[in-house]
Amino acid sequence: MDRYIERFLRYLDLEKNASIYTLRNYRIDLRGFRDFLKDTPLDAIDYLTLRRFLAELRGKNLAKRSVARKLATLRSFFRFLLREGVLKANPAVLLATPKLDKRLPRFLGEEEVTRLVEAPQPTTLAGARDRAILETLYSSGIRVSELTGLRLEDVDLISGTIKVHGKGRKERLAPVGERAIRMLHRYLQLRADQKIKEPQWLLLNPRGTRLSPRAVERIVNKYIHQVGLQMHVSPHTLRHTFATHLLDHGADLRSVQELLGHKNLSTTQIYTHVTTQRLKAIYDKAHPRA
Repeated sequence: MDRYIERFLRYLDLEKNASIYTLRNYRIDLRGFRDFLKDTPLDAIDYLTLRRFLAELRGKNLAKRSVARKLATLRSFFRFLLREGVLKANPAVLLATPKLDKRLPRFLGEEEVTRLVEAPQPTTLAGARDRAILETLYSSGIRVSELTGLRLEDVDLISGTIKVHGKGRKERLAPVGERAIRMLHRYLQLRADQKIKEPQWLLLNPRGTRLSPRAVERIVNKYIHQVGLQMHVSPHTLRHTFATHLLDHGADLRSVQELLGHKNLSTTQIYTHVTTQRLKAIYDKAHPRA
């Protein structure tokens, strides 16, 4: 089983350009399935085997989205094995995905996001870095993994753009706001006098090495508590906030899709529900017969 898992992951890496996060999650999911199978050979796996695995996942009280992701991993894995001639039939063909609840993205109001991004004081290296992180996340809408994956050569402070390495290793150019550019420039000035082990990366930790996505999450949490925001906020919340505020101020959905790096417009359309809710709230508050 292990050798087929590695073959599948190698296929995803080399032929599908899957991200390191996708590969990591697929490896975790498939190893969990392998542990469930124990000594069951691949050609003995059938629909009932997968139903038992699904029952075990539900018994662990996993979220529906987690179960759905694991089932999607198995579907891809079995399609690969079928194509490679390892299996004669796909046991996952009839497997139904649990119905997912539609969740609207959380986002900050304009006053809230202003308080958050202006919380770090750029008088120190750490403060300038943190301010640059928050300003860049909000002004560009990039993912935290895309932010921490930026190299110095990806940032053009003159044109105000960054080259983003997105999902599936696809590249896109993203505009960055003037305030974020100023903070990035300030941060780079301050870090010029520091001892740096990995100078190729834009954002560094105190050891002079690449900043991790987990570290960015801790930085965001630090300032969330500092400014006293009550809602749960993650770096991804700033991405949601970016998209919502663009639509609220008249941006068209196609442009927001391009800026977010979404492959399908349907992925971006969830933000129309958010803005519709806001318009309805304004209507209910303002119209005398609402």
